[in-house]
Amino acid sequence: MRFNVASRLAYEVRDRAVFILNIEAAALRHQTILSETLNLTPALALERHELAGGTRLVRVVVEPGLFEVAYDARVELAMLDADPSHVGETPVAELPLGVVPFLNPSRYCQSDQLGRFAYHQFGGLPPGHERVTAICNWIYDNVEYLSGSTNSETSAYDTMVQRAGVCRDFAHLGIAFCRALSIPSRFASSYAWQLDPPDFHAVFECYLDGAWYVFDPTRKAALQGLVRIGVGRDAADAAFATIYGDAVMTDMQVSIAPLDEVAHAAPTLRAVGVA
Repeated sequence: MRFNVASRLAYEVRDRAVFILNIEAAALRHQTILSETLNLTPALALERHELAGGTRLVRVVVEPGLFEVAYDARVELAMLDADPSHVGETPVAELPLGVVPFLNPSRYCQSDQLGRFAYHQFGGLPPGHERVTAICNWIYDNVEYLSGSTNSETSAYDTMVQRAGVCRDFAHLGIAFCRALSIPSRFASSYAWQLDPPDFHAVFECYLDGAWYVFDPTRKAALQGLVRIGVGRDAADAAFATIYGDAVMTDMQVSIAPLDEVAHAAPTLRAVGVA
């Protein structure tokens, strides 16, 4: 399955600013970048760096004036044909040490504060992929997807109390529940096919049986049409643009379209295949 993805960002830079951009598709075992371009207007020197998990950062210093970013890519995705009931959880003693930090509470994912509820609600379920799916089902059934109901300061604990949020909040709550059950989990940003209106979309990934698997408790997009961008402990690590300086966004456009005929039925499993 191949997709065209694109994003356009426009800013008014009022004083010299440093941009850390995180909009390029990640190069992963089950996600292949066939071609891509990144154009800056005005044309500026940039610095690249790739983090563990496939996140690709671009740093650019911008002088006052108008600044535009245009990214286009063709990406091929591969699904994993497996039985969810056969994908188990990895004991903490056997986790790669690089995965262990994703068991810890973070600013927006207070797994320590939500641990009692998580154990009561999900602790008795069979461990593995199906338990994480049950967590996603609970979030979908009990938290209202409500645009404008939260802000950049809203945490998983806040979402649990308010029972409303957007994709970012749904992902944070899923991560917090999973970490409370000793399931390594991380925040992931993506281009999302079928998302309406188009935007950058937040999902989360869990480390199960030696691989990272993708989950979307919002059910707003198709798993087979998620082109992953970046990952982190929570949304603070995976913003599409982090700006140090005085700049104001004036426009943003995000799009994804299939290049091939895509089956609408969800795949059995979706794995990203990096540790």
